[in-house]
Amino acid sequence: MILPKGQQLLLPVNPAFMLASLVLALALNLLPLGRVTWTPDWLMVLLAFWGLHQPRDVGMGAAFVLGLAIDVDQSTLLGQHALVYCLLVFAVQLLQRRLLWFGVLWQALQLLPLFAAAHLLELLLRLAGSGVVPGWETLLAPLLEALLWPLASWLLLAPQRRPPDQDENRPL
Repeated sequence: MILPKGQQLLLPVNPAFMLASLVLALALNLLPLGRVTWTPDWLMVLLAFWGLHQPRDVGMGAAFVLGLAIDVDQSTLLGQHALVYCLLVFAVQLLQRRLLWFGVLWQALQLLPLFAAAHLLELLLRLAGSGVVPGWETLLAPLLEALLWPLASWLLLAPQRRPPDQDENRPL
């Protein structure tokens, strides 16, 4: 694949780093925090990130298993988060070629509707399963996740960046 102008060639990702980041995101989602509805879904952001950058390693299988873990923790309808995460990862991988051509801010702007659709589906499943309607604060979660995208991209791609090469004879 030809890289867009100015984009840096990255080193391969360390699978242990990828697993550690997903476990950290799962731990952040498992924190009680009073079950505030507007908090961003950290696991959703990281699943979208790794589904975009490493689709062979983190796909719908990982999204399904992690979604079941969130369902068990939150005592929600079993499979609710698993379905939402799987559909989000599917949509991100469907748009992968287009998203990778854009900068991080444009990626966040294009991922905002996907995050909003995922939260809307989660809201509809919660409404159908329990009849509980959360407040308007749930609209803030997709916005916060889109705002977190540049920070997550910068942090998660940092270990893969190469130091500047001083050798003029090697173009890579």
